[in-house]
Amino acid sequence: MAIMKQAKKIKQKTRGPTVSHEHSVLSEDAPPYVVSPIESKKNGNGLHDYLSPNEVYLGDNRAIMRKIKPASVALSFWSPPYFVGKEYEKDVTFQDWQEMLREVIECHSQVLIPGGFMVINIANILCFADPTMPKIQAPNIRLHRSPISKEQVLEAKSKFPNFSRYELAAHLGCSEQTVDRRLNGNNIRGGKYNDQTRVKIVGGFLEEFCLASGLYLYDHRIWMKDPTWANSQWHSSSYRAVSEFEDLYVFWKPGETVVDRHRLTDSEWSEWGSRGVWQIRSVQRNDDHPAKFPMMLAKRIIKLFSEKDSVVLDPFLGSGTTAIAAIQMGRQFIGIEKEKRYLDIAKKNIEDASSVLIKTDFRPEELFQPAKVQSSLKFQS
Repeated sequence: MAIMKQAKKIKQKTRGPTVSHEHSVLSEDAPPYVVSPIESKKNGNGLHDYLSPNEVYLGDNRAIMRKIKPASVALSFWSPPYFVGKEYEKDVTFQDWQEMLREVIECHSQVLIPGGFMVINIANILCFADPTMPKIQAPNIRLHRSPISKEQVLEAKSKFPNFSRYELAAHLGCSEQTVDRRLNGNNIRGGKYNDQTRVKIVGGFLEEFCLASGLYLYDHRIWMKDPTWANSQWHSSSYRAVSEFEDLYVFWKPGETVVDRHRLTDSEWSEWGSRGVWQIRSVQRNDDHPAKFPMMLAKRIIKLFSEKDSVVLDPFLGSGTTAIAAIQMGRQFIGIEKEKRYLDIAKKNIEDASSVLIKTDFRPEELFQPAKVQSSLKFQS
């Protein structure tokens, strides 16, 4: 069913990151690739040897996408690495990451059908290191070990202008460090020697890359996920919100787009099809991949933005969620994955899902219900 194929490398240029993802994994450094027109060799019958649907492919997505038949993909749904400072991203620069996204997007201009869609699931960078940003003085009153305030220190200093910090500390009954911090504001968020961090909006340069490739922002939706308290430690020492939503950017390739209101039921249209915010729980256990998006998210995207039997692409396949959702929704798929260990997991998951469909009498739309998915697919959490 899912046959692994090794892609050929194409012309290299400057160094940068390679990717392996279902939701955000960057692999070790390797050369990126020049994005050039789609090429394919002719077979013995004189026909072009393009990639076959319903298979997964091992290699760099920017190289492999050049082997996809032009104008054959109705929908591409993917979630790239998020550039969030993980250990596996330590050698990747922001410029490297942007260039990778630009090249992957550029490839889509050739493989999408006219009127087709590319949906990117991504989040803003909530802790973007900026060496030019002024230091943030952020004393946290609740965490103060000493009740002495800045006003009290200034009052004591006014009464005893010749006192040293040590004498002021003895007078106030606190430490010399407390006097120093109250006077000089040495409560710098993240430490005085580290770059300060700010929020970096991602959607702007994604739109820029897409416009340069002839793709237009068609829609924007929000995925409301579970609050990620463990990954939002800043919330206890600032006024910033915890991370609990991600973006769904829907880009369109110019061409005829047939609007078929029968894709969804009336209740589906009212509950989520016409709604800008989708409340879907996060995957509760990332047991086979460190960062998965929920099956329900992929199914909604596929059902809304593609027809049955059309081809759905995921160039960051990870553990195979998009491919499985495509199978269950009666679509074809093409999956690309950089890391062999994740490709092997994706193959098994896809084969298991296909077996479920063969051994049962379910229709793809029936499996759209969460309860049936969880009871039917043993690898789903």
